[in-house]
Order: sequence, then C-alpha cells, then structure tokens
Amino acid sequence: MQTRSGQERRRSPRVRKSIPLKISGDEFDLVTETENISCYGAYARVDKYIAPMTRLKVVILLPIKRRNKTIDNKVECTGVIVRTENIPNKPKCFNVAIYFSDISNKDKEKILDYVNLHLSKESVTS
Repeated sequence: MQTRSGQERRRSPRVRKSIPLKISGDEFDLVTETENISCYGAYARVDKYIAPMTRLKVVILLPIKRRNKTIDNKVECTGVIVRTENIPNKPKCFNVAIYFSDISNKDKEKILDYVNLHLSKESVTS
C-alpha cells in the first residue's frame, strides 16, 4: 500500500506468494491461497462473502525448501477480516484482507523469515 508520497505505510514487509491457507469461522471452513502475506496479515481470494470484523482461526502452510525437499511449516493463529471486496464480473468471488490478531512471536518470525527470504530472491532477479 503506497501513500501519495510513495512511502510504504505497512509495518512489515509483504511478499506476493500463493501459500495454502485455511480459514475457519463459526459457520464455515474455507481452503484457499494467499495473494500476499506479511507477519501481520494476509490477502486472499475466497468464494464466500465474509463480513468485516469476522473472527477467524487461520492455518498457513509455509513451504520451506530443505535439501532438495519441500516441507510445510505450519503456522496457526487467530485473525479478523478487516476488508472484503467484491471482484468485478465474478459474482461469488471476494478478496479478503486478514489481520493476524493473535499470533505467537515464534509463528510471526516464521512468516517474517519466509517473506524476507523471498524478497531477497526478488531483488536478486530484478
């Protein structure tokens, strides 16, 4: 998110990556993928309207490569929908912004390490 002066307003770096994501509320369980992620939240596409301020259980499977093998590093936290946007010409498709409202420091560090790793890769290939 950019301000008019071009400066980033977010508190933490964010990377555009598709990461498996499960979100659960009182009346639903959805599996999707992130559009982007930071250690404070994620942006994802879902096929159900979820009202802003809905509390969620969130499970993220961060893919970590080790010795030519990819393993999933599980992150579990609580989140809240802070924004829901209709997607034009797709009647049952919504973008949601999720704020991680209760996440352990250990899980926050896992996400931050993942984001920083991929940001450094992007700067090398740019």
